Amino acid sequence: MHYTGTIWRPPYEAASMLLEVTAGCTHHRCKFCTLYEDLPYQFKMTPLETIKSDLKEAKAQLLLWKDQQITRTFLTGANPFVLKASRLLEIADLIRQYFPECKTIGCFSRITDITQKTDEDLQKLHNAGYDCITIGIETGDDKALSFMHKGYLSEDILIQCKRLDQAGIHYHFFYLTGISGAGRGRESARATAEICNQLHPLIIGASMLTIYPTSELYKEIQKGTWQEETELEKYQELKTLIQNLQIPVWFGALGASNPIPLQGTLPKDKTKVLSLLDQILKTTSEEDLQTYRKTLKHL
Repeated sequence: MHYTGTIWRPPYEAASMLLEVTAGCTHHRCKFCTLYEDLPYQFKMTPLETIKSDLKEAKAQLLLWKDQQITRTFLTGANPFVLKASRLLEIADLIRQYFPECKTIGCFSRITDITQKTDEDLQKLHNAGYDCITIGIETGDDKALSFMHKGYLSEDILIQCKRLDQAGIHYHFFYLTGISGAGRGRESARATAEICNQLHPLIIGASMLTIYPTSELYKEIQKGTWQEETELEKYQELKTLIQNLQIPVWFGALGASNPIPLQGTLPKDKTKVLSLLDQILKTTSEEDLQTYRKTLKHL
């Protein structure tokens, strides 16, 4: 199967078949992001013939694994949900031709990708099996969203995710710890919890901001226009987020950007997760956490 550049997927998609239908990001303006800088272009759609070839290869490989089935497919790329509904439906049909047992299809999506779809489009995509899409909302803090050039505000998150609710499409969120900068982490956490508490994410995954010299954000730091949170501030920010979440949701900070992983089902495990965060804040040194951050060569 063909893959272009580094392939990114959420931890919870580990058992899914990974199918490349796009490469790169249509937005490509977020100041903190360096994920797709290894590509020779900003964004590219995979030709349908290539998708067919990959599915054919995957089917042949599956025949070697007795009693194995593909029940979920994850479309790779920064935001495959940007594709027109007709294209996404065509891809779903192709997947079912080779893997009729595939029940659901997931992918990354930007909030603005949902905006481009009509309510009828979303219903058709739901009927075709698109479900549990992952959205990097990053934060509910409008100041940070604007500064980082995310291309939407917190009100847009509310409007578009309520449309997903109406269509029956479930979704997961990614929160970017540290995106609001030094001294504003708790504000970011509270604003994000306020947004999430009005919606129905099944999962909230947290990644910690890691800044690389090739990012626009690094240039802002060099100019003195933005200051990074300390590592311990980031954990205090996570604590504030957990404290303020009032919805039933699975929460996880498991990716490599998190020096100390944590997870739990809220509200059942809230006390346990908060206790772990208190322990981290009391017993872990800023120096050790910064040493870990500096060892992350790429995210």
